[in-house]
Amino acid sequence: MSATVVPLPPKPSSETIDFLRRMASMVSGRNGEMLLRAASLIESLAQRAMSAERLYHEQQIESTRSAELRKAAELASDAMAGQIAALRTQLAEVTAAAAAERAAFDTERGKVLMLMQDAESHIGKLTTELDTLRASVDSFNETVVSVPIEVLRLARTQFDYLSNGFARRGDVVSQAMSEIGGFAIDQTLTPKKTADPA
Repeated sequence: MSATVVPLPPKPSSETIDFLRRMASMVSGRNGEMLLRAASLIESLAQRAMSAERLYHEQQIESTRSAELRKAAELASDAMAGQIAALRTQLAEVTAAAAAERAAFDTERGKVLMLMQDAESHIGKLTTELDTLRASVDSFNETVVSVPIEVLRLARTQFDYLSNGFARRGDVVSQAMSEIGGFAIDQTLTPKKTADPA
């Protein structure tokens, strides 16, 4: 509960002090001394009262300023708390989305690894078959039917076309088989290219 301060009237005691001092000059002895002491005491008390009033006003201004600062700090704190809560929610959402993406990535990676393993297995089988066929071709080289080079080049172009089509569809096994077929034709055409002056 705040006390009500009544401001002192401007220099209320100066007339009283002047009066007491004039009276002291007219009265001699102990009474004159008492009047002078009373005048000094009133003057001292008046100065102390004015100092107290000034201090009270300064503290009142400081108190008002502190209250305003506290209110502003509370508003800022509430806003900050709201932002922190929003950021926590956003972080939780981002974390959940990242976990879901990671799970989807791991699933796709597993599928790709399985496809790669299947492709490697098929490539191994095809390579074995190709080696067997080459051995057969080498052993029966005299009985082989000759094919025009243009036909082989056309077949090579067809294998490239098939390989690109399978790649777009994601059929890794068929793509690998097409590339092996193209590679086999390249191996057949290689001696011809070195012999061909063009």
